[in-house]
Amino acid sequence: MPNLLTRRLALLADAQHRPLLSGGLRGIERETLRVQADGHLAHTPHPLALGSALTHPQITTDYAETLLEFITPAEHDIADTLHKLDAIHRFSYGKLGQELLWSQSMPCQLPSEDEIEIAWYGKSNLGMLKHVYRRGLALRYGKAMQCIAGIHYNYSLDEDLWALLNHEENGDRKLTAKAYQSEAYLAAIRNFRRYSWLLMYLFGASPALASGFLRGQPHKLETLSADTLYLPHATSLRMSDLGYQNDAQSGLSPHENSLDSYVATLTRAVNQPYEPYQRIGTKRDGEWVQLSTNVIQIENEYYSTIRPKRVIRTGERPIQALCLRGVQYIEVRCMDVDPFEPVGISLETGRFLDAFLLFCALEDSPTISEDQSRLYAQNFARTVKEGRRPGLTLSRDGEEVALRDWGLALLERIRPVAALLDQARGDGVHAASLAVQAAKLDDPERTPSARVLAELRANGGSFAAFGLRQSERHAAYFRAHPANRDEEAYFGQLAAESLAEQAALERSQTGSFDDYVQAYRASNLCPNCE
Repeated sequence: MPNLLTRRLALLADAQHRPLLSGGLRGIERETLRVQADGHLAHTPHPLALGSALTHPQITTDYAETLLEFITPAEHDIADTLHKLDAIHRFSYGKLGQELLWSQSMPCQLPSEDEIEIAWYGKSNLGMLKHVYRRGLALRYGKAMQCIAGIHYNYSLDEDLWALLNHEENGDRKLTAKAYQSEAYLAAIRNFRRYSWLLMYLFGASPALASGFLRGQPHKLETLSADTLYLPHATSLRMSDLGYQNDAQSGLSPHENSLDSYVATLTRAVNQPYEPYQRIGTKRDGEWVQLSTNVIQIENEYYSTIRPKRVIRTGERPIQALCLRGVQYIEVRCMDVDPFEPVGISLETGRFLDAFLLFCALEDSPTISEDQSRLYAQNFARTVKEGRRPGLTLSRDGEEVALRDWGLALLERIRPVAALLDQARGDGVHAASLAVQAAKLDDPERTPSARVLAELRANGGSFAAFGLRQSERHAAYFRAHPANRDEEAYFGQLAAESLAEQAALERSQTGSFDDYVQAYRASNLCPNCE
């Protein structure tokens, strides 16, 4: 009998069902630091002309006041998504004056911790909740860690596609739409865990960082120049143990074998006290410093390479949304900013991600044991630190295999998925992207991480100088292609409306912030999942 992937591909290749492949949605969140013309962190507040960071749907801030986050609308074609992302960049550059958008995932040269401003969202209870949460992150991880930027890739498939598979595979015993779709997305996430090391090899672009970033912490990096540390075969130091790590989260590994177990694990973490945080408390001298003293303050504090997601409603927690209505899409969070692309990600990369994620969704995906989970994490960690090392091996089914050989074998398994996507489109863009990735496996010097190191070595070895040079190139591109009249009007209206919405929130709110936090913390359980 043909395997599950082959059967599903044959079903979707039918002319009657092929249009379902075009029905999913793609969205991108791109983070980027605002920096001065000399490449140092900007100290200006979030530009008023961009609107309210609290209420603007497409232009906000992440951790630091200077860490912009651009959020595209969800589109059926990644090309349209990137067009929208480009428009956000062009409008924003028109409001930045002489400031630049940093071109790298790893931060520019940072000032002292005291000089990094935490993002401010105004005086409403909602705005203060977001601000205090970030104060907690500063206590738990340090401010420098929170200045790291990335690309988040939001991906969904047509709900009618899931309904078709549910009917074909389960017949009269088919699951509810919520149950089948949720479990199908979790199956895709499990396959992502198995194979995401490949994304780190192909697209990792942070093999080096500014030496001051580690704040004197012990490390095993090598010195490339007076201001730069690196690992010679690294692909993504951003996704290594130099990134978001602490003892509290070390044992937090939500089970993705079912939605109930995933939600239960996060719920426990949100409610489980952690003694070092209890010693700090939630207030100092009467001022809030973190939202709780638990393992994580809110569920978004769990730093994962991928998450099951649901669009939340007003006043709703992410856990509640997943419990009540199931998984709606997945958010890939491990992608580095591509320093060679003005918007941080290329169309070619997006085409490959679409084929890779569809493969993860359609391929058979058994549940994952704790031992397997550790092995997958080890493969990922090995790839981000030494992915380009000649002869590097990873663990597959109990044996060591060469990364290159496994990668090429994976591309062959993804190839019919890419072909089906191209058949639905009537072109060959996904197959072409696979060919580019195969060339990277054959020649590691073609990878973004190798290209970054080649640029560094050719120009004195300074990460800061390379980042500034790329930032200036991207700025020149956007300033040569400013927002057109319609885009200027559209984003100008969004900015004005967001400022008005924030002002209305601040005028109309009632009750104290203490009561607001207490009510928020009490709302984190879903009655269906207790």
